[in-house]
Amino acid sequence: MPHRKKDIPPVQAAGQRRPLGPESAVLCRANDYAAGTVIPLHHHPDRHQLVYAASGVLVVQAGAGRWVVPSTRAIWMPAGVGHKVSCIGVVRMRSLYIQPGVIKDVATHAATVSITPLLAELIDAAAKVVHPYVPDSRDGRLMQLILDELQALPVLPLHVPQPADPRLQQISDHWEAAPDDASTLQDWATRLGVDAKTIQRLCARELGMTFGQWRQQVRLVRALERLAHGDKVIDVALSQGYASPSAFTAMFKKRFGQLPSQFFL
Repeated sequence: MPHRKKDIPPVQAAGQRRPLGPESAVLCRANDYAAGTVIPLHHHPDRHQLVYAASGVLVVQAGAGRWVVPSTRAIWMPAGVGHKVSCIGVVRMRSLYIQPGVIKDVATHAATVSITPLLAELIDAAAKVVHPYVPDSRDGRLMQLILDELQALPVLPLHVPQPADPRLQQISDHWEAAPDDASTLQDWATRLGVDAKTIQRLCARELGMTFGQWRQQVRLVRALERLAHGDKVIDVALSQGYASPSAFTAMFKKRFGQLPSQFFL
């Protein structure tokens, strides 16, 4: 059985439905997990969730794909979206649970966002708030400031979308097993018995990117997972099909704005 602390917020899973807690606009829960912990597929039917790793790295799988969530980042999970969480290393998870309607123009799909130093401190303070709190109080103003900050978080490219088309699924499954495979778009078109333009149209329609962008994103996110495990940059680069560590580092910095060695600091 996966290690789970007793104070983990109630979730809906396997047909169960329990209330999350007092009807405050925002709730914060702090949970620490051992390395390798897996929180099974579940969803929160009545609250949006911000899943934040104060330390450690999370890999989150949801219906729309797979996200890598290192510290200083978080994942926004809309209410009702099923998700599974895996912990790489020891994880200090801090989760915000937000009532629908208290944030305007909320995202309707899961997304990785950047956590500012201010928001990190606010979340740490929010974990100590006793619920329910009075809106016109220090705790209430703290929670309102969190809501204000949540509406200004930039979305980050830490997501691998999962296709529905069986032809693209075949490519995705192959890359899962062999991310260093250098097969070209035309190679895959021949293998699948379709025109190369058909694959490009499917990628644009289902993934919102080209074939080449999709492969690059798969490799970079898989690389993040291996870096989080402590693998060396040279080993990660070669395992993902890059010709050299310098080529991988250049692509990584172009995509994420940081060197691989800096990303998890």
